[in-house]
Amino acid sequence: MWLHPWVHRISRAAAGIYYRMSTAGPRVPRRGPVLLVANHPNALLDPVLVAAAARRPVRFLAKAPLFAIPVVGAVVRAAGAIPVYRQQDDKSLTGRNADSLRAAQEELAAGSAIALFPEGISHDEPALSALKTGAARIALGAAALAGGPVPVIPVGIVLREKETFRSEALVITGEPVRWDDLAGRGADDVEAARELTARLDAAIRDVTVNLEHWSDRPIVECAEAIWAAKYGISRDGAERVERLRVATDLLYRIRRDPRSGYIGLVAAVTRHARSLRRLGLGPGDLDADLRNETALWWSLRRIPLFLAPAVAVGAAGWLLWWPPYRLTGFVAGQVPGGKDVRSTWKLFGGLVIYLAWLGVLAWLVAGRGAGAVAAVLVGAPALGFAGLWIRERWREAWLDVRRFFLLRQRPYLLKDLRRRQHEIAERLDALFVTPG
Repeated sequence: MWLHPWVHRISRAAAGIYYRMSTAGPRVPRRGPVLLVANHPNALLDPVLVAAAARRPVRFLAKAPLFAIPVVGAVVRAAGAIPVYRQQDDKSLTGRNADSLRAAQEELAAGSAIALFPEGISHDEPALSALKTGAARIALGAAALAGGPVPVIPVGIVLREKETFRSEALVITGEPVRWDDLAGRGADDVEAARELTARLDAAIRDVTVNLEHWSDRPIVECAEAIWAAKYGISRDGAERVERLRVATDLLYRIRRDPRSGYIGLVAAVTRHARSLRRLGLGPGDLDADLRNETALWWSLRRIPLFLAPAVAVGAAGWLLWWPPYRLTGFVAGQVPGGKDVRSTWKLFGGLVIYLAWLGVLAWLVAGRGAGAVAAVLVGAPALGFAGLWIRERWREAWLDVRRFFLLRQRPYLLKDLRRRQHEIAERLDALFVTPG
């Protein structure tokens, strides 16, 4: 378990490199027992994101086959993971789960942070799958050992393009689940385990977005963005997910009651979302400040990004690390399975490929002495990160420029889009609760 004390720090660095990660919600207690229960959309990247958000050492329950994989097995053992034996992996070994549950209960009662994914399997579905009762039984067993309930905290992982490098990742921690009334009933009480599992399900749904179909996402996101643009609502991650949840629930209810009169609203939002997507715009862009003086100040603030030193760093960082980047994408593309599997291969396979490439760079300068090798080992990653940061700022600047000229050059289009968006916002007033 030598890696266990460092897992959350390493995870935070890895998550910050692969994704543009942000966290929201109450902080996980730094000390004392806590059981973290999360949704599972992204295979081995989910433990990385949960550990990063926890900001403290965490022990995970991990499926037993991982322990047999070379390198991966050594890592999960060093991180203090507890094996879980699933029926779909090997029915003959499921009897060992009693020992695994007992170990998790004892660790939790002793003051450790334990994390698991009650769905039991990673998947690419648009909504949370049915939860297993293992998390509830761990909590109930730990309560019996500790003499009272331990905090159980839901964690929501919200990813828009989970297999895409440098896409957005939001991890939301919710309020602790209330289960004091069940704590004294013990891990063998089937009804208590079912009731607590139902509460965990509701708590995880409160910090995640659960769609009926992936095709609903543009509709829900557009409706939420229109609402946020109208009222200038905070873009805090947790608040945005709550609005997306409301929009998702409304869409669900409208579909099941065609007489509600809002079917036309769904169609209007769908058309508006499609129009904005074709133009590369979002609802908030329609209210952009298009004055010349605003554009001037925007340009002055970004001049340093396009001076020779920044251009040199951005280009050099890209050229230096282009080979392992392309090789990582190629290898991940050959792996069978869903998006969650590919993103896992991109992170962990990419780690191996990038380290090997760094070794090659160091070997190429080895003849120039230890100083040159040290300079490469330190300077090459630094150049890569600096170049990545600059190129992301370039991309943001280009999108801003494109949006500015598109809206300035097509005033009639802008007027029409604003009119339609205003009409949709007015109709949403009857469904959303007006902010504060």
